Amino acid sequence: MINFTVGPVQSSEDIRNIGYEQVPYFRTEEFSKTMKENEKLMLKFSKAPSNSRTIFITGSGTASMEAVVMNCFTEKDKVLVINGGSFGQRFSELCDIFQIPHDDIKLEVGKALKKEELYKYDNQGYTGLLVNVHETSTGVHYDIEMISDFCKKNNIFLVVDAISSFLADDFDMATLGVDVMITGSQKALACPPGISIIVLSPNAISRVENNKVKTMYFDLKSALKNGERGQTPFTPAVGILRQINVRLKEIENSGGVEAETKKIKELAEDFRNKIKGMPFEMVSESMSNAVTALHPTTVSANKIFLILKDEYQIWVCPNGGNLKDKIFRVGHIGDLTKEDNSKLVDAFNDLIKRGIM
Repeated sequence: MINFTVGPVQSSEDIRNIGYEQVPYFRTEEFSKTMKENEKLMLKFSKAPSNSRTIFITGSGTASMEAVVMNCFTEKDKVLVINGGSFGQRFSELCDIFQIPHDDIKLEVGKALKKEELYKYDNQGYTGLLVNVHETSTGVHYDIEMISDFCKKNNIFLVVDAISSFLADDFDMATLGVDVMITGSQKALACPPGISIIVLSPNAISRVENNKVKTMYFDLKSALKNGERGQTPFTPAVGILRQINVRLKEIENSGGVEAETKKIKELAEDFRNKIKGMPFEMVSESMSNAVTALHPTTVSANKIFLILKDEYQIWVCPNGGNLKDKIFRVGHIGDLTKEDNSKLVDAFNDLIKRGIM
């Protein structure tokens, strides 16, 4: 099986081997050391400002999205949500749940955010902005520098969900003035799902510490306090955190975040070059290195997904809802190679020969 989904992605043998091991007890100096290493490397790879902190949540990316919304905003805020797909919609729904006043910038499928659209909201009193910098459902990668400039001009608290974009696309948290970055274990970190990660700037830490939340599990004040000793408030996914530790060190020893991003970019470009002339349309106006979203012009996208899975043992990433038959996605993150790209392209060619595509 070759896994071209965007999460969970393929893991290296070293990561998988840790998954075979007995999970150790975690209230120990050894595990605290592992967690402090994880925090240090996450801060380095996200290029977070000085005195930032990292929180590891046992839960999916949506768990951290929810934790950030409830810990960083109140009913006194006025938030702008970039809503260009299912994950932007998720931020909007979270604001509804916690009664955070918000407006959505609704974008059509595959459309990039334009400056003129964003600046309609200039000087309108917004205090926060929520964006999935890579809207994974459609493959769109938003212009984060443009969004950063807008937020700096308007003194807006900027939250960036980089769950599928982290390590795949250039990202400098300090330079961009990002207050919160969110990512997950099952994307370019190429570990099993179960851990999501929140990087908080000093400004975000101040918001968290001054906000009273009605929650036990998602109280980030408690997570920060426990993190000082390299621990979590409750029992975490210990095995995955150990895998993350090995993966972060692997990235560090292979040239750091720049080398990892370069590798993913080259995989994406190789795939996109190999499918030229095939019956696909590129969905996104502005693509991330992490994934290529494709609209097949001759057959249902979901049919391609099913045939590849069942007959070729290749997994691409399907969509749901009204995009189910329109778009499938090919990931470029995880333990993949250009040879794997060629195998997928060979399968596409075979589908064409068979008259399926």
